[in-house]
Amino acid sequence: MLRGLFTTFKEMLARPVTIQYPEQKRPVQERFKGRHELKRYDNGLEKCIGCALCAAACPSNAIFVEAAENTDEERYSPGERYASTYEINMLRCIFCGFCEDACPTEAIVLEKDYELSYTDRATAILTKDQLIVKVPAGGQATPQKTEPGLYDRSVPEMKNPTN
Repeated sequence: MLRGLFTTFKEMLARPVTIQYPEQKRPVQERFKGRHELKRYDNGLEKCIGCALCAAACPSNAIFVEAAENTDEERYSPGERYASTYEINMLRCIFCGFCEDACPTEAIVLEKDYELSYTDRATAILTKDQLIVKVPAGGQATPQKTEPGLYDRSVPEMKNPTN
């Protein structure tokens, strides 16, 4: 009993650890899974090819993907198809990361953003425009006009896939 009282007394004298939340963000662990993002290649093309493997892997049916065909006049991603509609219902999402693991092009990534709050159900459904990252410096916005035959693979050839 004395050891328990000593522990309580010792904790009363310790300085409190307080983070001033809105001004200072709490650091997250390396394996933390937060808000989803759809990534782009350096040239501005979207990585998502509309294969819907993320939707198939999602145990809570939170992802909806609808694919459309790419053309050389209107190219959104390399390969034949792109995701014309990409929606995630954040009220259903359990942040398991299966969508991230299933994606062959590493298009969907769970990032470190943990500030997620919604006032109604409609705002909790994130669309492709809300999920996709900005065009990187030196890239072009989609749709792009490309020369015929430039993109014949959905996934670019990897130089050293062992790393």
